[in-house]
Amino acid sequence: MLPNIEKREIAKQLQAKINAMQGLGKPLAGLSETGLFPFTRAFPGNIFPMGAIHEFVSYEQAHRASTSGFISALAGKLIKDEGLCLWIGSDGEIFPSGLKYFGLEPDRIIFINTSKPKDLLWVMEETLKCEAIAILIGEIKNLGFTESRRLQLAVERSGVTGFIHRYQPFRENAVACTTRWKVTPLASVAIDGLPGVGRCSWDIQLLKVKNGRPDSWQVSWSDGTFLSLSDVRDTIQWHPERHAG
Repeated sequence: MLPNIEKREIAKQLQAKINAMQGLGKPLAGLSETGLFPFTRAFPGNIFPMGAIHEFVSYEQAHRASTSGFISALAGKLIKDEGLCLWIGSDGEIFPSGLKYFGLEPDRIIFINTSKPKDLLWVMEETLKCEAIAILIGEIKNLGFTESRRLQLAVERSGVTGFIHRYQPFRENAVACTTRWKVTPLASVAIDGLPGVGRCSWDIQLLKVKNGRPDSWQVSWSDGTFLSLSDVRDTIQWHPERHAG
């Protein structure tokens, strides 16, 4: 008879295989759960799913900027030392040097811009098929279920993690994705009570997650770490009159 510890390990491995077959991505290896705390609590096994499609939806320019910042922070946590990130869009509004603040080194990113939606989808799908790429960040307005299913099938084979940001879509239709998020800005947190722009703060809503628990958080980004906004307010002076960041 197998010891209980060995049984639990076998059950854990089987569950990981089932999760991958259900489109929940691959287990996150080599990264402490605290790196993406508190979001990991919403996922099966408290593990952020890689090798999966994560969808983000925004409508206002400020929300778009906050969403890009949050995605950058996630990508910075997930990308390995030798990993590459492809950022695919149509307008080139991202300021590469600013991504360093969120832990995403500009020299690890390849930017591709194309104005045609058909070309945009083609580049995204081909990127997600490439095992040499660690992270795809794709900005696209509209995405049909059939197209999203092709993207999902690509990541299931390659293990690439895809962040798809839909800005001002015609409608929030169903797409093949493991998660759906909405990110909105909150008033920034002053640093040591000094005037000026403080730490970025966001309201994070996880609207959909396969086999997990949708949730919401208010967090601040500080020195490469996600901090609960309530904890930040308890430790430093809080200035609610500051601009959203």
